[in-house]
Amino acid sequence: MDRKTFEAFVAVHERPIEAISKAAWKLHQEVNQTYGGELPYGYHLSMVADNVLKYGHVVIVSEDDILPVVFGAYYHDSIEDARQTYNDVMRKAQSMMSDSQALMATEIVYALTNDKGRNRSERAGEHYYQGIRSTPYAPMVKLADRLANMTYSARGKDPGNIRMRAVYRSEWPHFLQAITTGSDDWRLILPAPMVRAAYDIMTV
Repeated sequence: MDRKTFEAFVAVHERPIEAISKAAWKLHQEVNQTYGGELPYGYHLSMVADNVLKYGHVVIVSEDDILPVVFGAYYHDSIEDARQTYNDVMRKAQSMMSDSQALMATEIVYALTNDKGRNRSERAGEHYYQGIRSTPYAPMVKLADRLANMTYSARGKDPGNIRMRAVYRSEWPHFLQAITTGSDDWRLILPAPMVRAAYDIMTV
């Protein structure tokens, strides 16, 4: 989809996108989740959604897919961190879009929910990445999530951000390989400009 057409579609859906954003911010506020120790967690969710809206025109194939992908970006941590179940997320999505769109949105959220594990590598193992690679638009939303975290860590000078910059750099080759499908289905492809943006951050 060309950028101008995509942006026109996004403008048409401005009000439901705003409603999705407000609902996601509120959900994470209700469980007192923060980002970077002091920011509301919605700050991170908006960064992820902004990445989807910036680069989504490269891979989103239909106007009908815009709301599900934006919802997936805003709700990607809702099961993992905000005490939601798959059915909770489905009901919320169904209140904002058609049933078929809600299914796509919920599947994205489910795919991005970490597995149970004792450490970072167990929570994001091969089973986790296989789910991402097989779910339409989940690879892009996962990359949007990682790009948001990389961008935030690159801005900070405190020990936590310095440590996470090193973690993201060390994980990058495996991470990129793990979410790359090699598919000819555009919905499973990573936007090349988003990949380049992540590379640029790592060279800072």
